[in-house]
Amino acid sequence: MSPESTGQNEHYLTVYRRGFRTWRGNRPFWAGLFTILGGLPIAYFPYANMHLGNMTIAMSTTAGAGSLIIGVLLITLGLTMWFHHIVRVFAGVAAILLALISIPVANIGGFIVGFLFALLGGALSIAWVPGEAKDAPASGVAEAQQTSRDDTSEVPEQRQESHDTAEAPRRPTLFKAAAEADGGRHRAG
Repeated sequence: MSPESTGQNEHYLTVYRRGFRTWRGNRPFWAGLFTILGGLPIAYFPYANMHLGNMTIAMSTTAGAGSLIIGVLLITLGLTMWFHHIVRVFAGVAAILLALISIPVANIGGFIVGFLFALLGGALSIAWVPGEAKDAPASGVAEAQQTSRDDTSEVPEQRQESHDTAEAPRRPTLFKAAAEADGGRHRAG
């Protein structure tokens, strides 16, 4: 065995963990998780019974069906954020609207817990943007590099020195004659 082939000896849990990390990084994972966690209490609380000793407290209301529908839709939107992340903006807006609707319909939004989780998940889904590839530089950086290459051709040979220091030397800015037609004065002065 060569030292370069370390992947063969890795534990299968490490391989699954790295695969999950890659999968999680390519989609709004936390937005989907918070949206699902927001839908669970909204759907559960209207059908739950609490037992305190011999006393049973039923939290069911007349809007139990509405709560169930809102909770199931939030869970579906969370799964949509995970597995169909192209519609993340729609899913985020829908999650925020359902969270707001759950306040009057579903026991104050699942006793505020479901409301806050669904609201946070929707906001994270709207804010999430896929990452760029590391090989491709940003367009602004590419343009700046191209203009800096073009500027070096106009600089005389005596100014193009190579320095071994970490800080690059500052070159004087070259202005065109048309830019200084007003004598370098401001328009107002």
